[in-house]
Amino acid sequence: MSWWGKIVGGGFGFMMGGPLGAIMGAALGHHFDKGLDNLDDFGVGNQQRTQAAFFTATFSIMGYLAKVDGHVSKDEIKMAQRVMAQMNLSADQKKAAIALFNEGKQQGFPLDDVLQQFRVECHRRTNLLRMFLEILISTAMADGSLHASESQVISHIGQQLGFNPAHIEQLLGMVGAQQSFHAGQQSPNKLADAYHLLGVDENDSDADIKKAYRRLMSQHHPDKLVSKGLPEEMINLANEKTHEIKSAYDLIRNSRK
Repeated sequence: MSWWGKIVGGGFGFMMGGPLGAIMGAALGHHFDKGLDNLDDFGVGNQQRTQAAFFTATFSIMGYLAKVDGHVSKDEIKMAQRVMAQMNLSADQKKAAIALFNEGKQQGFPLDDVLQQFRVECHRRTNLLRMFLEILISTAMADGSLHASESQVISHIGQQLGFNPAHIEQLLGMVGAQQSFHAGQQSPNKLADAYHLLGVDENDSDADIKKAYRRLMSQHHPDKLVSKGLPEEMINLANEKTHEIKSAYDLIRNSRK
């Protein structure tokens, strides 16, 4: 049974517990008051548990982040809807995602507790945590700018997940470049965006750029991410990432011929 099937079947309390279980329970109108350390008796695999945690944390913290500057913009709502659309969610899953987004907007949302549990549920898998952070950065930048309050929260989230400030700053630049690269089909800055998207400099050697490209492709490989706990429904997000990375690399390579 899928992670969503376990939730619908009432097994989420056994799957998760803690603040993530409480938030999903509130979103679904259920009460999950405890989790179990040993889940084998309930047929719940670690991957399913991680997928449920990823889904719950993603949409609830998206809601928290959208509200942090004091106003939930139309662009931020559209970004959340875009993620839901890319995931091809069922009607019930979409309803749950919206409810989680609204839970995140509530005063007193336990951000640090959620992040602490989420990091544990992801078994500190760096690539999975990076994908999560990139989704949140995309949400924060959805209105075309990154407010100071949003930047502060993104930095806090990243550090809670184990990323150092320099890495977080690099991810902010790369995600911003990806959005610009995607939007600017004929932009004169498209080549510069391609370099930033790969996290490289135009003065870097072909070998270094190729190495950065291969590393990013490996980090965002859809099958690898799903095997580590990315919900299957989010595979399109990973596919889009790898497509943009490849397009940026191809543009750079062709410009150097």
